[in-house]
Amino acid sequence: MTFQELLAFAERHTTLSLALAGLTIAIIYTEVARLFRGYKALRPAELTGLINRENALVIDLSASNDFEKGHIAGSKSVQPSQFDPENKLLANARDLPVVVVCRTGQGSGDAAKRLKKAGFTKVFWLDGGIAAWQQADLPLVKGRA
Repeated sequence: MTFQELLAFAERHTTLSLALAGLTIAIIYTEVARLFRGYKALRPAELTGLINRENALVIDLSASNDFEKGHIAGSKSVQPSQFDPENKLLANARDLPVVVVCRTGQGSGDAAKRLKKAGFTKVFWLDGGIAAWQQADLPLVKGRA
């Protein structure tokens, strides 16, 4: 296929060509933004390694009743409305690995961004949240921490 044939196709199918260009730009933008955001997504197996090797602090942003139904062993419950990087729980953890988790992995990314902006050096979030943890057949602890 020559460049002339590609141009002819683009002229005949303008909408498809514009959609392809838009999607390509969106994918490139999200990947570049992911590289420069300053915090990293972890899979459940990576989180267990981080907890075992570096004694990571795990902050669970789940609602209280969800936290009591099941949470990662050693995690600390913090309500999303009360999450603050200056919290006494986080005060001594600026240089420790801090992992933020929630039920689905959707809300913890914003909390990780806030921690990074506040000067925390090792910030992570559990990709897929507690649901991914359960799907990996990893244990949850019931009750309060």
